Amino acid sequence: MAPHHAWPRPPAALVASRLTEPPNGARITVAGLVILRQRPGTAKGVIFVTLEDETGVINVIVWRSLYEHFRRAVIAGRLLRVTGRIQRENNVTHVIAERIEDLSPLLDSLVTPPAPSSK
Repeated sequence: MAPHHAWPRPPAALVASRLTEPPNGARITVAGLVILRQRPGTAKGVIFVTLEDETGVINVIVWRSLYEHFRRAVIAGRLLRVTGRIQRENNVTHVIAERIEDLSPLLDSLVTPPAPSSK
């Protein structure tokens, strides 16, 4: 187990492979590409979003009240930064979303080649 202070704190993002480090209930930020959105009829308005970063997948739970506030990002975002609390249950780790930011415009900069250096 990592020391209490070892993981990146919001707004710095924690990568998926390090989600085991913060204790249950810790406030963290994660970021990744949206690979799945689920809104099961039995989930009473809860939305499950799966993000993927370079190290793995991150399961995010979005409660109905929060969804209304961040609706556009949840529905249309391709790259999201989510700040929330770690929840571990039955060896499954989720991030309970508190804030959702759509970083999709940053994806365009990934395909733009760097400007030639003037050396």
